[in-house]
Amino acid sequence: MKPELHFYDMAPDVVAFSTTRHGGYSTGRYGEFNINRYCGDDAVAISRNRTALCLLLGISDDCLIMPHQTHQTRVARIDVDFLSLSAEKRLLALEATDALMTDVPQVCIGVSTADCIPLLLYDPEHHAACAIHAGWRGTVARIAQQTVMAMQATYATRPSQLLAQIGPGISLDSFEVGQEVYDAFAQAAFPMSAISRRYPASDSPQTEKWHIDLPACNRLQLLDAGLSPAAIATSPACTYQHADTYFSARRLGINSGRIFTGIMCCVASVMKTTCER
Repeated sequence: MKPELHFYDMAPDVVAFSTTRHGGYSTGRYGEFNINRYCGDDAVAISRNRTALCLLLGISDDCLIMPHQTHQTRVARIDVDFLSLSAEKRLLALEATDALMTDVPQVCIGVSTADCIPLLLYDPEHHAACAIHAGWRGTVARIAQQTVMAMQATYATRPSQLLAQIGPGISLDSFEVGQEVYDAFAQAAFPMSAISRRYPASDSPQTEKWHIDLPACNRLQLLDAGLSPAAIATSPACTYQHADTYFSARRLGINSGRIFTGIMCCVASVMKTTCER
C-alpha cells in the first residue's frame, strides 16, 4: 500500500508533510497508517507502514527519525554523530523529547500527534529543519519559542528568515478544557481574550466551559520569536472534526493511531551521510 500524505509547499529544497489515516496496514482504531511505536499498535503493521513511507520518501528506515514524546520541551539535534549510534542508543537519545532539528539532508525528522499541534520550521539560509510536538502542556511551556532559540544557537538561524507550517490539530471549537488548563495559560501570560472562548459544555449544555485555540497559541509564540507573519502557514484541518482523515485521541481514544508530521531537507551536502541510498 502507498501512504496518503498531505504535503506542504514550504520551500523547493524540502519535503514536508503530514500523514493521514489512509494507505497503510494497521487496523481498527490504528487504521490504516500509523508508525508510532508508543500507542499500542501491532509491531508488524508499524514496520510495514514505516517501510512504505521510507519507500515513498526514497530513504532507508534508519533515516526516519521520531522521538518518544512526553509533553516536555527538550529539543534533540539529529546530526552525523547521532546517525552513527546503534538502534538502542538512538532510542535512549530520543527519550523524553518533543522536538527534533537537523541540517543533514535526506533525513526525515518528525513528530506524532492526535489532536496536539505539530509544527515544522525550515531555515532556508542554513538548510536546517525542525519538527515540534506541542500539546497544551508544551504550548504553555512555550516549546515553539524555545525551539527557535535552539535553532539560533545551533545553526545561527535568523528567526526573521524562518518558514513555519502549523499542521493539523484540534481547533478552538473542539478543544474543551477544564478551569485548571485555562488557568495554566493565564498564569503563563497568554492573551486569554485572543486565545480562549466559552462554549456550552459537552456534558452539560446548560453550563459553559473554556475552549483554547492551540494553533493560535503556537502562532503567537512564533511571532514573539521573531518570525514574519507571512512566513507562518496554518492547516485548517481540525483532527477532532475530521477523525475519518486524521487521528484524534479525543474522538478515537488514547489507544489509537497517530499522525506523523515530518520534514526532510533535500539539498546536496558536501558530507556524505549514511542515509543516502
